[in-house]
Amino acid sequence: MNRESVLSTIRERKTPWDMVFIGGGATGVGGALDAAARGYEVLLLEQHDFGKGTSSRSTKLVHGGVRYLQQGNIPLVMEALKERGILLQNAPHLVNDLAFVVPNYSWWEAPFYGIGMKVYDLLAGKYKFGHSKHLSVEETLERIPNLKTEGLRGGVLYHDGQFDDARLLLSLVRTAAAQGASLLNYCKATSLVKDAQGFLTGLEAEDQETGELFAIDAKVIANCTGPFSDAVRRKDDPNCEMMIRPSTGVHLVFDKSFLAGETAIMVPHTTDGRVLFAIPWHDHVLVGTTDQSIETPTLEPKATAEEIDFILENAQQYLSRDPQKEDILSIFCGIRPLVGKGKDSTSKISRDHTITISQSGLVSIAGGKWTTYRNMAADLVDHLETLADFDNRPCPTAKLKLDGAPEKKDPSSAFSSYGTHAPALQDLIDSKPEYAQPLHADLPYLQGEVIWGARHDYARSVEDILARRLRALFLHARAASESAPKVAQLLAEELNQDKTWQTNQVESFQTLAKQYLPF
Repeated sequence: MNRESVLSTIRERKTPWDMVFIGGGATGVGGALDAAARGYEVLLLEQHDFGKGTSSRSTKLVHGGVRYLQQGNIPLVMEALKERGILLQNAPHLVNDLAFVVPNYSWWEAPFYGIGMKVYDLLAGKYKFGHSKHLSVEETLERIPNLKTEGLRGGVLYHDGQFDDARLLLSLVRTAAAQGASLLNYCKATSLVKDAQGFLTGLEAEDQETGELFAIDAKVIANCTGPFSDAVRRKDDPNCEMMIRPSTGVHLVFDKSFLAGETAIMVPHTTDGRVLFAIPWHDHVLVGTTDQSIETPTLEPKATAEEIDFILENAQQYLSRDPQKEDILSIFCGIRPLVGKGKDSTSKISRDHTITISQSGLVSIAGGKWTTYRNMAADLVDHLETLADFDNRPCPTAKLKLDGAPEKKDPSSAFSSYGTHAPALQDLIDSKPEYAQPLHADLPYLQGEVIWGARHDYARSVEDILARRLRALFLHARAASESAPKVAQLLAEELNQDKTWQTNQVESFQTLAKQYLPF
């Protein structure tokens, strides 16, 4: 599937699509995959790039949610733990087991958190990743040499899942396309179309690259736009009640030296009642997160000084080398599409998902979390089937391997996240000496990966490459900014673009990258 072939399919379509999905994040793409795997004719439209919003800005964990266990939301924890196991089974190249330590500095923490993690193990059942256990002071420091030792009494070890969110989303896109779905980034659903009785019959869309307009007929439409769900719902009904309570989650990224080894830290209770993680990720350290309610979601949310200071202050309580603002390599911020009313703290709002159906037939889904995307998609497609009066078809995705999934993961491979595509990527890199050159001395990527992103992973811009095909912007914003001219040159050659396009792309990306830097 390439962009032009999808555009041609849309232009030539004479009959309504069975299902149209608006939004190219985890929920929308997951829904499109589920529907296509059931045999429906499916179209998905994304106004920007796949995963531009929330779906590329997570804590990079596929987890049951220790905090939800503390809150007593046992059904959500059990669902997430099961889905965690299914994800490891279906995408072993992108999901891995990660060991965590809860450091204990008070006498009561070892028995309290130890019992809690045993419950976590029991709830996971056959889907558990590893057994939790108590660690001595020596064992704790062997796992995490960078912990502050004063008052340390030991730790509790447990296991959870880690992933690369943007890469997993791309795998979902490719899998959905292989199942027959048509998916298009940079195409905006501009308006909804209704018949004389007020029922939805389709939508109008605009190609954001060329301005070409499309009239698209659909039997049923799903609104999967996350934090922006209410904006789409207002296109359907300007007077509808708002359902989204958006909140920001900020993460700071540091050099690997702040957390030696391959074990993460989990702090179960920060000063604001949230969980704080320090996680090894792509040879860097990711620390977060926050939970700050906001009034209006934006496409590029920016961390506040207070959020940055909060993470630094809490991290400094546990790390032997205090991270400072000047040590930050990147700051990224995502928006949770929580569903709730009132003024309760967003940290207390359930992460369960919600599906609503308007009088005109617009189906909207919001809430949830990355880990449970597959279950959310199945629930969504079940609702769409009922609304469209289709026969209910069973969901096949629990045992559907995602694109690139190998029979056995090879963690030693430099391109392990590409799964079964790694040999083809290596062939591409070997085809031209330039492609084997590093993109930047401070980044773990080669120039050939830029070409791969354009040819096979739907990349259309410098940002697509440096933020989501490669994770450079999230790992080292300054290095990513310095890489922009080379990426623009490589992309221009691949996408047949001119010098003006290159200049505009570099300027746009470097302006964006400044938002990911502390100063």
